[in-house]
Amino acid sequence: MNRMLRQSLAAAAACLLVAGAAAQAPCGDCGVVQSMRLVEQQGQTSGVGMVAGGVLGGVLGHQIGSGRGNTVATIAGAGVGAYAGNQVEKNRNKKTYWSVAIKMDNGTVRNFTYSSKPSVHEGEHVKLVDGGRRLALLAN
Repeated sequence: MNRMLRQSLAAAAACLLVAGAAAQAPCGDCGVVQSMRLVEQQGQTSGVGMVAGGVLGGVLGHQIGSGRGNTVATIAGAGVGAYAGNQVEKNRNKKTYWSVAIKMDNGTVRNFTYSSKPSVHEGEHVKLVDGGRRLALLAN
């Protein structure tokens, strides 16, 4: 009976050792979130906004005054309109995204971009899902 109990305990201990070794196997897709920041990238312009704004500003400026004052108002309106049209186009083409740096368990740092804020926070241990398209929070 004692021998049987010892064999059972030895088998249980061996199972625990094997399970513990399997639980500590390195995770190639796991890491700690180092930083998260919102990035606003200024939009590119094609010149359409500047031209449209310049024409509209010139037309509106031409409505003011007469003679030389009219010419000055037309030129000033075209300049202000071109500047405003360019700024409107830049703002319309602006891109906003989240940049997340993750220090992987193997020591490398990988950077990912997301269109919406990820549900994890700095310092949390995460696993990359779908090649990093999503992040899953791991228990510490």
